[in-house]
Amino acid sequence: MFEQAQIQEFKEAFTIMDQNRDGVIDKNDLRDTYAALGRVNVGNDELDEMVKEAPGPINFTIFLTMFGEKLKGTDPEETILNAFKIFDPEGTGILKGDEIKLHLMSQADKFTEDEVNQMFQNFPLDVAGNLDYKNLCYVITHGEDKEQE
Repeated sequence: MFEQAQIQEFKEAFTIMDQNRDGVIDKNDLRDTYAALGRVNVGNDELDEMVKEAPGPINFTIFLTMFGEKLKGTDPEETILNAFKIFDPEGTGILKGDEIKLHLMSQADKFTEDEVNQMFQNFPLDVAGNLDYKNLCYVITHGEDKEQE
């Protein structure tokens, strides 16, 4: 299902999340992981929901299976690129941040302003206020920034 390099990256992520190093990610590990990322107000209900997504204790095998299921629903890169190209008839690979924000908040499954801001926080606009959607599509489908490879 995954390439060897991807499995190694998932193993590193699992090891980071398994805060108590017992080979299983539990609610306390998730709470500690969130705290390490600066989010200390995670509620028990939210953590319980995350743990309930797994069919059993979250060992590395279950962790990989869960990632596979989440990624299985991702559209192919070309499909996502074609969706963005509707807003970029010249094929430049970039979109004005303000324009894409307007479209996301006013069309189909409307994003909230918080959701758009979160997207821009996770994938910042360039200094000119543009979104590099080709790179974004790559990250969505491959999990890492092209520029970092």
